[in-house]
Amino acid sequence: MTVILFAAGDALWPEYEGPLRRALEQAGITADLVCTAAPEDVDYIIYAPGSPLQDFTPYTSCRAVLNLWAGVERIVGNATLTQPLCRMVDPGLTEGMVEYVVGHVLRHHLGMDRYILRATGWQQIVPPLARERRVLVLGLGELGLACARALAALNFDVQGWSRTEKPGLDIPAHHGAAGLETALRRAEIVVTLLPRTAETENLLDAERLSCLPSGAVIINPGRGALIDDTALLAALDAGRLAHATLDVFRVEPLPEDHPFRSHPRVTVTPHIAADTRASSAARVVADNIRRDLARLPLLHVVDRQRGY
Repeated sequence: MTVILFAAGDALWPEYEGPLRRALEQAGITADLVCTAAPEDVDYIIYAPGSPLQDFTPYTSCRAVLNLWAGVERIVGNATLTQPLCRMVDPGLTEGMVEYVVGHVLRHHLGMDRYILRATGWQQIVPPLARERRVLVLGLGELGLACARALAALNFDVQGWSRTEKPGLDIPAHHGAAGLETALRRAEIVVTLLPRTAETENLLDAERLSCLPSGAVIINPGRGALIDDTALLAALDAGRLAHATLDVFRVEPLPEDHPFRSHPRVTVTPHIAADTRASSAARVVADNIRRDLARLPLLHVVDRQRGY
């Protein structure tokens, strides 16, 4: 019998046990889903980076490690992990991210804070139409493309950027260092949805933030380390940036005394933009196990060199 070790942490077990058992049954997989097992008996590991399991060496029969998070930066560098690592591409997570991004882009596009937070006087400031608002999505993976397409469907003038060229996209896209500068210079709203790697850490530093037009807005539901915090605060203080909506941070929970908490031009949300939904994620995990048992290629395998 196939042995599947749930090593995503005891706190998640009550949430995932039922959905996983149902998804495995629906996929036609007869398996022993357990929280503890002899390492040499384990065929698959369901994982989350906060797990106490850090040494994969004893799991000599393990065929794949299936991550419940979209992000893998906290596990991809583990030298003991030699098994294939699959990141989570969860339809529910994607939908949640699209809703968060679209909601905050519309908020800033329409100038809603002006009326909701500071409703005084009678200032009839009419916003431009969506087709006149230039939005840049940094990162054109599953989440970035889904958000870019949703915004384009609302008629926003959307462009994207990725580190390397991605031909054949239905969204106008830039790539590389030169492409990033070009994209930033026209962007009024920037959405950051890149993975955290050595190449993307502090991608938006003081120099690149200075490329943005005066009054630009940044929305970061991707990774906290994508933006240089000090440079961001300086740009906000100087009035070059109008606002930053931040859902992810270098340290979480964000310390109560962090300058972001009290800054009038910063919105802090507590890492709620997108979460893995147990019901849909369980089906993704079960489908990948089904594929592997049928000797089909695993989906969403992480490229260790690229880090995602």
